Amino acid sequence: MKTLYWGGTILPLGGAAPASCLLVEDGKILGVGDRGDLEPLARNARRVDLEGRALLPTFVDGHSHITALAQTLGLAQLSGCRTIQEIGQRLKDFRNRWNLGPGEWVIGFGYDQNGLREHRHPTAQDLDALLPHCPVMVTHASGHMGAVNSLGLKTLGVTKDTPDPEGGKIGRQEDGSPNGYLEEAAFTNMGSRIPRDPEAALKQLARAQEVYFSQGITTIHEGLARQPEWDLLETAASRGLLRGDVAVYVDIQDSASLLEEHRNYLGNYRNRLKLAGYKLFLDGSPQGRTAWMTEPYKNGDPRYRGYPVHQDQQVLAFLEKAQREGVQIVTHCNGDAAADQLLRCYEQACKTYRKDLRPVMIHAQLLRPDQVPLLRQLSMIASFFVAHVYHWGDVHVENFGWDRASQISPAKTALENGVVFDFHQDSPVIPPNMVETLWCAVNRRTKSGQLLGGNQRLTTEEALRAITANAAYALFEEGAKGTLAPGKRADLVILDRDPLTCPPEELNRLQVMETIKDGETVYQAN
Repeated sequence: MKTLYWGGTILPLGGAAPASCLLVEDGKILGVGDRGDLEPLARNARRVDLEGRALLPTFVDGHSHITALAQTLGLAQLSGCRTIQEIGQRLKDFRNRWNLGPGEWVIGFGYDQNGLREHRHPTAQDLDALLPHCPVMVTHASGHMGAVNSLGLKTLGVTKDTPDPEGGKIGRQEDGSPNGYLEEAAFTNMGSRIPRDPEAALKQLARAQEVYFSQGITTIHEGLARQPEWDLLETAASRGLLRGDVAVYVDIQDSASLLEEHRNYLGNYRNRLKLAGYKLFLDGSPQGRTAWMTEPYKNGDPRYRGYPVHQDQQVLAFLEKAQREGVQIVTHCNGDAAADQLLRCYEQACKTYRKDLRPVMIHAQLLRPDQVPLLRQLSMIASFFVAHVYHWGDVHVENFGWDRASQISPAKTALENGVVFDFHQDSPVIPPNMVETLWCAVNRRTKSGQLLGGNQRLTTEEALRAITANAAYALFEEGAKGTLAPGKRADLVILDRDPLTCPPEELNRLQVMETIKDGETVYQAN
């Protein structure tokens, strides 16, 4: 079956000029060019009139967590809460709506202490006053921290004698008993103990796919998989429930054995699922003030700089393991001290095992100008969470001062230094909205309207390359995705207008009209 797209603007990207037609056959691109050149090949083809809209390659996710996004779809949504009392009301409404019993967990996602009137995280005491008769957990928007009520702490076995885990902290009262706040490893470790309903999880995973498709994304990341996440995705794949491609990075600290046990998935899609490599954490969240910095945070303890998850010796061992096995590794680094650690340890690992594995520095949020050339030297890719400029740019000014905050996600510096970079939303931290990310990269405006780091703005074409060709390259999939060319997958997105002629300030108004995976429509706007 052939399909000819015409009547709008075709953007092949990758340096190719806009075209007027694109021909697809059996899920692959047969030709891109002028209608006169393609018509002889398009006999008996279905014809689709774009009606003046723009067609381009689908966006490729740079980093997110599809299973976590799926899980949040079954949680109380706390985004936009202005007070701790409002958090409680949403939790109560959620519990009543789903008729949850006294012993069932009530879990909320998406609060941000920076936007609360109290300007602090909730505590067990707060949550006890709101919902005392059931275990409660609320997750920060970053996913790096949260709070549990007293019954939740008891259910999870967190007591005065529970030690802080490596790379995490348990909030405590003056007598040392837990106050409900859990940070980094303390939070993620405890959260993994909460039981899940497998069949409900599969339904939510299907809903999560639809969220990505509605944003023009057909290649999706699972950015941190342990056994539960892998089991869910493998089950979905075996049942034919994955309609988009899902690339999985497994936790190298706790779940490295998954790669050995499932080598048939390593680097190859099976039923749309593949193991792409390892994931390593080196620090925390800048808006949560746990990112590891070389210079102290503002407005607090003048000595506080965040903290590392691992010491150099352990980081080097992880990196050498990936190099020795020839497996890509992507590493979470928000603060510049964490970036320093990754760069020096990866350089050391490469002296023994020099393989071009396209390592990725995830977030690279506070990467310094002097660090950027080192990524080029190590063939390291930067995956920037550039939407931070809008969502937390004003908070970063408070936390780091204007000079440091204005240079977050230094995409232009990376471009000028020949560093390959892509963009991501770290969903479920924020929705996987690539159009908004495109706008952020080009305009760099905060929620208050400030221009934050004007020298780091990209052109629309440069930003489009980051979310298409560059992101495909980071997955070793540039031969199949990221640009429109004969032989590549027919992964296509139709926008309501041409982003290259759209005024930069209006890029966030672009609408995804249709998303096509391997020639088949997986999303269509109403």
